[in-house]
Amino acid sequence: MANKTQPTEQDVHAYLAAIEHEGKRADALKLNDIFKRVTGYNPVMWGEAIVGYGQYHYRYESGREGDFLATGFAPRKANFSVYIMPGYSDFGDILARLGKHKLGKACLYFNKLSDIDTDVLEELIGAGLRDLEGHWPVKPT
Repeated sequence: MANKTQPTEQDVHAYLAAIEHEGKRADALKLNDIFKRVTGYNPVMWGEAIVGYGQYHYRYESGREGDFLATGFAPRKANFSVYIMPGYSDFGDILARLGKHKLGKACLYFNKLSDIDTDVLEELIGAGLRDLEGHWPVKPT
């Protein structure tokens, strides 16, 4: 069974430019710059609302396999979701320095960039990619 969220041909820059709220749009454009700089990958839309950088193929012992973005973000109405895959490592030491955020299994959430330390976010993105590459090879996008 493959992952439901797949890469699309949707233009990332058009998607980000169309974000209605000016502050959220500005933050999303800055996030795009951060992710491109840290990962070295080009952004690709995954589904309708996730901007992803790099991708990997996973195959679990259960037989489930698929492809997914290596890292990325989604500018949701309520907050930003940042995807740090696959969530194996404890990044508590980095997260303690990040600023105001909430955690999910493989995501973190924050309201706006001014709530967090972007240097620490860059550190977290890099750490997440290195961790992922220890489990599954990451391909550039």
